[in-house]
This record gives sequence, C-alpha cells and structure tokens, in this order.
Amino acid sequence: MPEKLAEKIEVDLVLEAIYQRHGYDFRNYARSSLMRRLHYVRQKSSLERLSDMIPLVLYDEAFANQLLLDISVTVTEMFRDPEFFVELRSLVIPLLKTYPFVKIWHAGCATGEEVYSMAILLEEEGFYDRVQIYATDMNQESLTTAEEGIYPIESIRNFTKNYQKSGGKSSFSDYYHAKYQMGKMKEALKRNIVFSQHNLATDNAFGEMHLIICRNVLIYFDKQLQNQVYQLFNQSLVPRGFLCLGSKESIEFSVIQSQYEALSSKWRIFRKQLPV
Repeated sequence: MPEKLAEKIEVDLVLEAIYQRHGYDFRNYARSSLMRRLHYVRQKSSLERLSDMIPLVLYDEAFANQLLLDISVTVTEMFRDPEFFVELRSLVIPLLKTYPFVKIWHAGCATGEEVYSMAILLEEEGFYDRVQIYATDMNQESLTTAEEGIYPIESIRNFTKNYQKSGGKSSFSDYYHAKYQMGKMKEALKRNIVFSQHNLATDNAFGEMHLIICRNVLIYFDKQLQNQVYQLFNQSLVPRGFLCLGSKESIEFSVIQSQYEALSSKWRIFRKQLPV
C-alpha cells in the first residue's frame, strides 16, 4: 500500500509539473490508461521512477514534447467503424443539407484521419462547399501530421477497406496520391478545413456548431472532466445540432443527458433538443 500511495503522489507531481510548465491538463484523465502511458515513457527513457520525469518536464523541451505526444496521441484511422459512417450518411447528412451553411467541429482530431473521412463523405454528398470543418487537437505534432495528410501505404490499404464498407460512392484512390510507399490526401479535401490547437480540458467553446464529432477521446477522461467537456460541447452546439461520440462513450448519466435524444444508440449519435 505505501508503494501505491508513493506512486500516486509521483503521478500527481508529474501531471502538476506538465500543467504548470506547459499548460496541458492531464490531471483528470482516467488513471489506468494514463499510468500505462507514463510507465511506457519511463521504461523507454530508462528512468528508475516516475518522479524522475519531473526535472525533464521542467527543463528538457525535447523530452517534454515527446512525453506530451506519448500520453496524448489517440490511435485512429480513416472511416473507423464503417457502420458509424453509414449511419451518419443516412441519419445526419440529409438533415445537415437543409442548412444554408454548416459548421463541423472535430474535437480531438489526432492525426486527422477522421477529418479527411468527413471531407470525402461531404464531397460525395455534394455539399462540401457549404461546410466549414474545424479540426482541433491539443497535440501540435499530431496536428502537423493531420495538416500534411500523409499516411503509410499500409494504412491506406486498410482505409480503403473501411471506405468501401462505409458506403463510399467512388474509388478511394480518387482521394490520394501514392508515392514512395506513402499516400498523400489530395489538397482539394483540405479547402474547407481549419486545423487549430485546442485543449478540451482548459480551452473555451466553439460557437454555433451544427455537428460535433469527438470519438474515442472521452474514454481517457474521468467523470468530472467528461462532464466538463460535455458542457463545452453543449455550449458549442446550435439547437437541434448533432453530437457524435465513440462506441464506448455515452452521455448517459451525464449533466447534459436530458437535453439530447439518441438517433443511433449503438453508434452514439445524439441530437440536441430545442430549449423548453
């Protein structure tokens, strides 16, 4: 028990150092996944204790940047969970088309795969030119990858399978250029995307969004931070706007539950109700 208590204190101090020195707040992240990532960094860096990270967090910029990448990066892929995109096409897109202009927020977009998935879907549905997509993440290195839109050809092969299962209407090869075992997404897909750094734990709301997509990010947050982010999303969505979460995430028992109806319970697609 004393060792577990000491480790908890170490983690608290490391997270406080990250927050005070770099402004990234991981203090309310779910501890189990966070501990795995911190121990991975400790072992990779040949450190004896977690607390040995503290001077490196404070004074070693290269270490700090890599640490932030290791503990914040989210694994994702294009058209991940193809059935979700099938539901999006059938349940959400026809309603979004009724608006003269649509604003979409991809919160926690990581390395951008899901953002390009949305751009492709909107292009195929014929109204991408009436849409502005805001793609945000707290990790600048992930955002740089997202902006470049370059992925290994092995990943592209998997993306192609997902695209086909998601109801894609064209050939996935129409959307990227292949060169040197890499696939680069076509520039036309980026024309209505704004990439921007944003920290869900500390930053403000984005106003007047018609659709917010934040999939497989909230599972890393504790209940307190989840509710804080839900309120942030609620403030950002227009009445009758849509909120899409990951398959293991839900607004059930959250502070905003009563204000939303489920369009797809399985794929966590919700619509904000009109104020009473």
